Amino acid sequence: MKILLVEDEPKVASFIKKGLEEQAYEVDQAYDGTFGVKLALQHEYDLVILDIILPNISGLDVCRQIRQQNKSVSILMLTALGSTDDKITGLDAGADDYLTKPFEFKELLARIRALSRRGSEAPANEVLRIADLELDLTKKTVSRAGKPVNLTAREFSLLHYLLRNRGRVVSRVDITEQVWETSFDTGSNVIDVYVNFLRKKIDKGHTVKLIHTLVGMGYVLKEQDD
Repeated sequence: MKILLVEDEPKVASFIKKGLEEQAYEVDQAYDGTFGVKLALQHEYDLVILDIILPNISGLDVCRQIRQQNKSVSILMLTALGSTDDKITGLDAGADDYLTKPFEFKELLARIRALSRRGSEAPANEVLRIADLELDLTKKTVSRAGKPVNLTAREFSLLHYLLRNRGRVVSRVDITEQVWETSFDTGSNVIDVYVNFLRKKIDKGHTVKLIHTLVGMGYVLKEQDD
């Protein structure tokens, strides 16, 4: 697995690079956003580990620039900013996962393994439907009543999971483990925020609501008039 590490703190970067190489990962390194973007766009990587606070170009902008050119590479953000809004901003920029500093190295390895498994899954030539909602896994498109619905990568993954489990109640823990393939702090409301984002895009303006909340239990995607 070939990894690009974009981290401006020399001690942190050296610690991560050494640890990853001991696990037989191949690691390239950049100390600022400008060089990080250059490397990411010139070479093929399986994963980019990206600090948010970087010289020249912020990690968020680096992430956006990489995503414009490369939809498939996995991006793991490192951040000292641990609020829900900060995490959502990183995910919306195109990151697949985030890790809050300080972290244990074994947790970083677990996140890398999870992203590696996700990236190795063969794309399914499949269209999922419920009522007038349609999700095309091959084209990565979503429509409702024939009109396109623009989703972020994270919202798309969440809707995909709900569609896979349509009619079944899924808990917040289910979603964090299956969509994010990790666990959030128990006090985090990231899942609730994303479900609300998705509900506004999917259900707003439609008589038949598809995304439902069961208080104390979780969420369910089903066809039902509210």
